[in-house]
Amino acid sequence: MAAVGPHAVGASSVTSSAASAASSSGLPPPPPPPKILLAKPPSGTGSSRLGRDDDPSAVLIRSRNASQPGSLSFISDSWDVHIDRILPFLTENTDFTVIGIIGPPGVGKSTIMNELYGFDGSSPGMLPPFATQSDEIRAMAKHCTTGVELRISTERFILLDVQPLFSPSVLVDMMRPDGTSAISVLNGESLSADLAHELMGIQLGVFLASICNILLVVSEGIHDFSMWEHMLTVEMLKHNIPDPSTLASGQTQGSISVQDKDTNNNLGAPSNEHLAALVFVHTKLRDLELSRSNIMMLRKALLKHFNFSSFPMNKPMKSKEKRNDSSLAIANGTGESGLVGPNLILLPLKLQDDSQKSQLESYSCMIGKLCDQILSMEPRSFAKPVTERDWLRNTAKIWGMVKKSTVIAEYCSALQDSGLFRK
Repeated sequence: MAAVGPHAVGASSVTSSAASAASSSGLPPPPPPPKILLAKPPSGTGSSRLGRDDDPSAVLIRSRNASQPGSLSFISDSWDVHIDRILPFLTENTDFTVIGIIGPPGVGKSTIMNELYGFDGSSPGMLPPFATQSDEIRAMAKHCTTGVELRISTERFILLDVQPLFSPSVLVDMMRPDGTSAISVLNGESLSADLAHELMGIQLGVFLASICNILLVVSEGIHDFSMWEHMLTVEMLKHNIPDPSTLASGQTQGSISVQDKDTNNNLGAPSNEHLAALVFVHTKLRDLELSRSNIMMLRKALLKHFNFSSFPMNKPMKSKEKRNDSSLAIANGTGESGLVGPNLILLPLKLQDDSQKSQLESYSCMIGKLCDQILSMEPRSFAKPVTERDWLRNTAKIWGMVKKSTVIAEYCSALQDSGLFRK
């Protein structure tokens, strides 16, 4: 039986015993637990920090709980960062990988993150760690994820699922009757909702590129390159954002230490900046779109698009993971399993009857290979070793820097002057 975190849901007897123990020790009662297992502790030495619940009855009750999952909201719907509830799930471990995902609505971001988490959808009564669109939500054209949601897997993968970009439902939710934004996005300025919505996507991209080891950039179909353009804009505006492992504990938001500047100037590098390794995922592809010629053309277009980009894109799998698998090679866009190309992964359209044969392989088979490839990648390392908890504290500071970025503020002024957005 796997160990569970201190906030994992348990039987009422477990909760009451914890409360009585706290009462006898003079401590305040613990906060109410969420309704689903939100994070799994690491195996081995680190698991004792998070506590353990081996009560079979508690596990049975937990597996049958069908209520809505609790939330580990990293960035809330008010565009503020919250870390107090997340800290108990993190440890002093330095061997972890941060994987984020970004893309427009309905492309399957949360589904991919659930697969990376290791969620078994066949388990009765268990809800996914990241909420996915139901038929009702899809019919209302609503989005599931707001802000940034965080989960931690057993293998110490920190997964970040973010709200969709270019989402009409996000824009509607943040718009006041007079057309202004109800959310303070940049330096507390009052902006039109459509401009604030545009900046939200940029801020999320800059933030994820700064704090993740791997960033999945998801698009729908084979002809949508809007996310490629978005990431180039993110790279252009990601300036003076430090590596979370090198951010000094006393460093103020929006500043970089003189020592860090001198070090990076000597290396000829930008001011202590970190860029996540990008993995481009194109989903909902039909059989004709999965031809070898289309895939090779898409790969060439991607290489040309990011020819002068600083994003690390050509991270191969570990040698022990490389296999002579032609279907995986095609999915990677290499054409041959021995070649290393951009991190490009293609997912076929998920059919109602997934047993129907497609030109390459079924959706369930390909999404499994997607997870294998991502989890076996050599991630983009931070400059220095950093613990999970220090990473979280420093990313909270980095979010403050992103919201106060003078570069993004100047870009905002340029957009306002362009006449494309309301004043």
